[in-house]
Amino acid sequence: MTDRPSIIVAPSLLAADFSRLGEEISSIARAPWLHLDVMDGHFVPNISFGPPVIAALRRHTDAKFDVHLMIDPVDPYLEATAKAGADHITVHVENAPHLHRSLQTIRALGCRPGVAICPATPAVALSEVMDLVDIILVMTVNPGFGGQSFLGSQLAKIRTLAEMIRESGREIVLAVDGGIDPRTAPLVVDAGATMLVAGSAVFGKEDRDAAIRALEGPFAEQITG
Repeated sequence: MTDRPSIIVAPSLLAADFSRLGEEISSIARAPWLHLDVMDGHFVPNISFGPPVIAALRRHTDAKFDVHLMIDPVDPYLEATAKAGADHITVHVENAPHLHRSLQTIRALGCRPGVAICPATPAVALSEVMDLVDIILVMTVNPGFGGQSFLGSQLAKIRTLAEMIRESGREIVLAVDGGIDPRTAPLVVDAGATMLVAGSAVFGKEDRDAAIRALEGPFAEQITG
């Protein structure tokens, strides 16, 4: 059997109870990363939170803050997001017209740069930035809302991107976000994913530790970097 890479599970704060976020974060202490969706009601049809909330949450956990910026324009908010406590900042290929420069800026701010890709966008759109990204986030739902059904059509894209990562020779995290649960997690991991963003599959359960273990699967020890 081929050795699998370690699997990161990043609970998505969007599915948490916003009236008690400090407690919600404490309940997922097992997870090495926390996924934070910043939405503006313009690039995506929803509004969530921004840098002030990220900064307020930073003192409640040592988890890596994996911030996903679903806003347009995005570049004016990179510095504020970094200063708020982000460890990783992911922008969309669809909302960053000067993607190369955006990714360079994120790294210069001391964060790991990531790029997200929507369901209708082909993998080849990332071909010119493989040398700049540390994280690729494949959206397996149309972004903007939690609780959507997984789009199986995106498995082929995950496989393509996994091959692009191998060809790059770089250690790039291949993340998947949308409809991830114990049924779909093995599908995306088999396709090459190394990080799983999960909202209701974690925060919708009473035992969050058990929910995270169920998503980790029998793969390997989780990555903490």
